[in-house]
Amino acid sequence: MKTLIFNGSPRKNGDTIALINILKNEFGGEINRIDTYYSDIQPCIDCRYCWTHNGCAIKDEMQHVFSLIDEADNIVIASPIYFSELSGSLLSVLSRLQYLYISKQFRGEDILSKKKRNGIIILTGGGDGSPQKAVETATCLLHHMKADVISTVCSHNTNTILAKDDKKATTEIKAIAERIFSYD
Repeated sequence: MKTLIFNGSPRKNGDTIALINILKNEFGGEINRIDTYYSDIQPCIDCRYCWTHNGCAIKDEMQHVFSLIDEADNIVIASPIYFSELSGSLLSVLSRLQYLYISKQFRGEDILSKKKRNGIIILTGGGDGSPQKAVETATCLLHHMKADVISTVCSHNTNTILAKDDKKATTEIKAIAERIFSYD
């Protein structure tokens, strides 16, 4: 089983990574993590190259990420919540999913070979906004990677309790792993 994690946090030891690490400890198989703040992936520039060509005009790490998406059984979008939305870095990297959408809609080519994947959303935040918009955006992005959301974990009180100490969030992550790996 292969899992691909998109980490949208700039903090190498923050709340989002704490929940990612719990997930990694619970999951088996191969796990790849894309740290969007530290990747060499440019945002989509709407050059429309993919409207008529197979591939993206921007040559960077995203070509490898497209392969990881295609091979994944599970895709995780993990992000802190900024103004009720996913982090800017995560949105910037995943704007490149436009290539998958355009290939299917304009050229009739389905780039991804697998039929369906498990989608998991992990959000952290301590502000006064709602996580709902971030969940909607992550769901849309997972949909374009052919992943059905099977669970959303939100630790939304990180101003007063660290995500790693959030019993509800950590229990939910463990339940996800049990659910996924009980089918093997």
